[in-house]
Amino acid sequence: MTDTKDAKITIDEQEYAVADLTEAARANIANIQFVDAQIQQLNNEWAVCDTARMAYEAAFKRELAKA
Repeated sequence: MTDTKDAKITIDEQEYAVADLTEAARANIANIQFVDAQIQQLNNEWAVCDTARMAYEAAFKRELAKA
């Protein structure tokens, strides 16, 4: 496991030692990580909704074929 004092973060292909950053910079990193997690969650929800929509569309087409 990486020791927190040795933690590094890469932004725009530039690596930074977290221990060398200001408190405000570390807070911004936490905010970036939070937003990245939210974006991933929304992408997952989008995929679920897209799959459900395709299933509903297929069911609709099956109903039309019965008529």
